[in-house]
Amino acid sequence: MDGTRRTAVVTGVLFLVTEVAAVAGLALYRPALDGAAYVGGPGADPRVLAGALCEMVLLIAVIGTGVALYPVIRRRHEALAVGYVCGRLLEAAVIAVGVVGVLAVVTLRQDLAGRAGESPGVDPAAYEVAASALVAVRDWAFLLGPNVALGANTLVLAYVMHRTGLVPRWIALLGLVGGALICASAVAVLFGLYPQVSTVGALAALPVFAWEVTLAVRLLTRGFTPTRKYPD
Repeated sequence: MDGTRRTAVVTGVLFLVTEVAAVAGLALYRPALDGAAYVGGPGADPRVLAGALCEMVLLIAVIGTGVALYPVIRRRHEALAVGYVCGRLLEAAVIAVGVVGVLAVVTLRQDLAGRAGESPGVDPAAYEVAASALVAVRDWAFLLGPNVALGANTLVLAYVMHRTGLVPRWIALLGLVGGALICASAVAVLFGLYPQVSTVGALAALPVFAWEVTLAVRLLTRGFTPTRKYPD
């Protein structure tokens, strides 16, 4: 297996890991997104912590895709290669902010449960307000990371793939459509046209999901298509 083929396989695996880790993480830590109710209730800390661990795997995979693809893209357009790596780093950093918010909600719940017996005068409402604020931070991080930053990164990568023919053009076009659609959806959510977690939001994210899975399968099974030199 030559270097380029190995890079394609590694990249394909990393893209699949991002999809699995993102879906599993959200499903596991969803109880903590209730914020105030979670802090005042019995909690599901092991489940939420497992979800946070999945998010950490997601962070590593997101950065890994940028690093793995850098030498391939750099041979065709160095500026876009650097931009893609930086974009993936930014995406991972914003996601990390959201993970910290979720973990802080767990800490608040544990702290309130520990103080309830020791300090009868403790005010649960203050903890609930703080938890709601932390969930809001996570929600904004989710909008800016796996929506805006992901959409922009998808557009950059799909553009390179389209111009160079590293993968079939229809796959690159799927990425261009998906990246633009999820960015547009993020703007709509920002201005309150519909909730972030909604049927419309999920439908807007489907093309990006399809792009990443299709790209991953293509890279795993066929690798990159031999290409011409990137045009100036």
